Amino acid sequence: MELSDSKLEQFAQDGYVVIEEFLTPLEVEALRTRTAKLLTEFDPTTHKVVAFDTGLDDKHISDQYFLDSADKIHYFLEPTALLADDELVVNKIGHGLHIVDPVFSAVTHSDKFRQLTQRLNYADARVLQSMVILKQPKVGGAVPMHQDSSFLFTKPLSALGFWLALDKCTMANGCLEVLRGSSGEPITKRFVRSQGKTEMVDIEPTGGTKGAAAAAAAEGECVPVEVGAGALVLIHGQVLHRSAHNHSDQPRWAYTFHVVDGTCEYDERNWLQMPELTKL
Repeated sequence: MELSDSKLEQFAQDGYVVIEEFLTPLEVEALRTRTAKLLTEFDPTTHKVVAFDTGLDDKHISDQYFLDSADKIHYFLEPTALLADDELVVNKIGHGLHIVDPVFSAVTHSDKFRQLTQRLNYADARVLQSMVILKQPKVGGAVPMHQDSSFLFTKPLSALGFWLALDKCTMANGCLEVLRGSSGEPITKRFVRSQGKTEMVDIEPTGGTKGAAAAAAAEGECVPVEVGAGALVLIHGQVLHRSAHNHSDQPRWAYTFHVVDGTCEYDERNWLQMPELTKL
């Protein structure tokens, strides 16, 4: 599936673009069915129970279980789940679904994704950090404003996010919210690995000159990206985006993975480390 000239222009202007029905109904059903199966396979007696806190200040980001998840299927819980007596609520499954799970791998490595990266002039597209994000009814937590290139930093910047809706996504159940046009915002922080831990560190502004996004975001100028199941939201690595808590009775599942250009430098400070990044 090609990126039309109008969609390409929109991506260049807004820093993101929506392609509805990018996944077929059969692909959506396959990913949902496989996710449900993975959830039934989660056993806290054999998997380390680690809460996932998107605020980036929780100890999970220093846990070896998190650091070792790049090429594995690991489970992360809602922070409140550890306080509950009745059940454990999985927040995320990642970060190596595209490597070790045949269903997710088949979808990720389909030609239509390669065609998109070619249209965007990626010389050597490499896929990493694949995950299912599960905003479950009532308990699915908010994800704060962030830029993907802070987590997957290359020189020059090249991170690109593929966000695939597995449910209808609305403001009620915590759809994506994007600060339109913020792809010119510099990267000023990096999420790095250091001595067996991770931390967010300040860096010299990289890749942009605008610098007005934080004030705009504080004024509530984010655009809700309400989409149907099967939609792709293509996200520039410098675009600021977030999502709210799911207060509804409906789930909001999504599969997301990222691409960087293999011709760019991907250094040892990045939190996600593998012997070799997988070709898309």
